[in-house]
Amino acid sequence: MSSKKKKSKLEKIKEGSEYLRGPLDVEVTNDEDHFSKDAIQVLKFHGTYQQDDRDKRQGRDRHYMFMIRSRTPAGKLTPDQYLAVDDISNEYADGTIRVTTRQAFQLHGIIKSELKKTIKEINDSLITTLGACGDIVRNVMATPAPDIDGRQAKVQDFADELSDILLPATNAYHEIWLDGEKVYSGKEEVTNGTTEPLYSSSYLPRKFKVGIALPGDNSVDLYTQDIGLVAIFDDENEIIGFNVVVGGGMGMHHRKPETFPRLGDHLGYITKDKVVEVVKGIIGIQRDYGNRENRKQARMKYLIHDWGLDKFRSELIDRIGYDLEEFREIPKFELELYLGWHQQSDGNWFLGVSVENGRIKDERDLKLKTALRKVVKEFRTEVRMTPNHNVLLTDIPEDQKEPIEQAFRDHGVALADEIPNAIKFSMACPALPTCGLAITESERALPAVIRDLNDVLEKLELQDEKLSVRMTGCPNGCSRPYVADIGFVGRSLDKYSIFIGGDPSGTRLNKEYKDMVPREELVQEVRPLLEQFKNERTDNESFSDFWNRVGIQNPEEVPA
Repeated sequence: MSSKKKKSKLEKIKEGSEYLRGPLDVEVTNDEDHFSKDAIQVLKFHGTYQQDDRDKRQGRDRHYMFMIRSRTPAGKLTPDQYLAVDDISNEYADGTIRVTTRQAFQLHGIIKSELKKTIKEINDSLITTLGACGDIVRNVMATPAPDIDGRQAKVQDFADELSDILLPATNAYHEIWLDGEKVYSGKEEVTNGTTEPLYSSSYLPRKFKVGIALPGDNSVDLYTQDIGLVAIFDDENEIIGFNVVVGGGMGMHHRKPETFPRLGDHLGYITKDKVVEVVKGIIGIQRDYGNRENRKQARMKYLIHDWGLDKFRSELIDRIGYDLEEFREIPKFELELYLGWHQQSDGNWFLGVSVENGRIKDERDLKLKTALRKVVKEFRTEVRMTPNHNVLLTDIPEDQKEPIEQAFRDHGVALADEIPNAIKFSMACPALPTCGLAITESERALPAVIRDLNDVLEKLELQDEKLSVRMTGCPNGCSRPYVADIGFVGRSLDKYSIFIGGDPSGTRLNKEYKDMVPREELVQEVRPLLEQFKNERTDNESFSDFWNRVGIQNPEEVPA
């Protein structure tokens, strides 16, 4: 990128941070309850956001607190790691664990004076938060299921390797949070921490997301990633290469039509021995040509939209010295939640536990957090966090299935076949009161909305439909609402835009149906669409397929 181009203030903060050190390194131990505006931008790269609990504000006085996010490729945690996170959530956070849609966990409500201690204890459990946030490649996603047919574990191993390779090289994280002691270690030592061979001193223009899918299994929402890889296998179930998809992304802005969600394009196929070079080449293009003046236009999807795929491919060829092969044919993608019991390739079982809106907590008669701790501690199950913010408990012998089920029932936790589809296929982002970008409610609002919607579905005898409903508190799209059957996107205080007609398999964007709908009218607005679908659908036609066939039109734009 030409040095003559104007750069945003944030770009200058990154460049002046000495590879993610200052001014964070000075402020982390002072007596303030918050960081400066410059420091909080650097803080993000270390996996932490400074937040303000708007429920607890006193006039203009903010109630500062911190959210910490993990970098856990493919969402994998050992039993000891999960138990450590559970302990930390009780000791330093608000007593809950949130599973994100990128297979990470988040801890909320940490105060600044205990931030360093919290990150140190997370690292002591061999989990890093470095690169979980910020303008960098974030948590590398992959299918969450343990090995079923000889392919899943190989994809997850590759996700681990790729994540380590794409970590920033700076030693700042270890200097600031671990007093120079390197606890978490990836498989590749890249530099002495004084340069960034992949990212440069400015890092990337915006966040960058990578997901790895299995053919037919799009639980990672491949087309919403900056780089999506589909593993291709030979007859012995060994990975021989990857289909490469580029340019996806969910975020938009309601009042800026130049911003929009976008699905990725098929770039081509590359053999396994060259895929890391290709991934680094793509990241390098975004590093050098991504928009550093306007962050609303800084994601790679806008670069590819402006350039076109042919120009992007040509630039990549110039960098790596060869072209990709043709995109290989693969089975149709489906969304797999992996809830309930499934058998592993080694004869053991895994259990998918639905976590509504990803929040692991205890409340009234539903003691999900206590139940998960009991099961993990007593039965030593590994834990996998899924892209639909659920939890898989793995490596369970046959004779432990019944006592594990009983442990959940004893704590009021419903198993998959006891939960309505509407709830199982719903997702919400945290939003208010802590997310600084939130316009309205999401995680706290969707439970009531989805139950009202489920009542309608039951009355219409549509309760068996796999209808995906996703809500966000702002248009940035963290719960991926723009590929859902029904998306409720925060628009104004307690008002939402309704989007209709995506595909839960992640292969089609939905369209805006109606704007500025009050929360209490969301189900009322959707009901006529469900009724028409029930009355006019063809055999086995899904809700979104029906509305894309019939045509989705904002009722306010239909002539009287």
